[in-house]
Amino acid sequence: MSESTHHGDGSGVHRQRKVTWGVAASATLHCLTGCAIGEVLGMVIATALGWHDLPSILLAVALAFVFGYALTLRGLFRAGLKWRAALRLALAADTLSILVMEIVDNGVMVIIPGAMDAGLASLLFWGALAFSLLVAFLVTLPINKWIIGRGKGHAVIHAYHH
Repeated sequence: MSESTHHGDGSGVHRQRKVTWGVAASATLHCLTGCAIGEVLGMVIATALGWHDLPSILLAVALAFVFGYALTLRGLFRAGLKWRAALRLALAADTLSILVMEIVDNGVMVIIPGAMDAGLASLLFWGALAFSLLVAFLVTLPINKWIIGRGKGHAVIHAYHH
């Protein structure tokens, strides 16, 4: 199933861009990978150190952004882009997707009773974390589809991945 959207390309002429759910899922999975690495690492570090909810979430979010951008930058560097151009594209491509994903997955972790206080050996901790990332993927997917359809998000870096 695809959706047609209009977006301006600066010429005053609107053209249609069809975005499949597969393209949106691929972009969202890319975002989820970076977010999950940062989120898991942040939660593991914070839990091991016995941190409370707020510092745990701040560390996890910061690391999710770092790893999310790093994965995008890796591909852009491979495509031959210089640091400044690659960073600008990564920020444009990933910021909204990572932000939505982090709000959702940390929100889910906070509302699951005991999840933030569960230890690293706890099934509750890992189950809640996996569930929160799944929910974040499902919420972010249609947002990414809409963003890509407007020529934003991963649409701005798509040409560098091929």
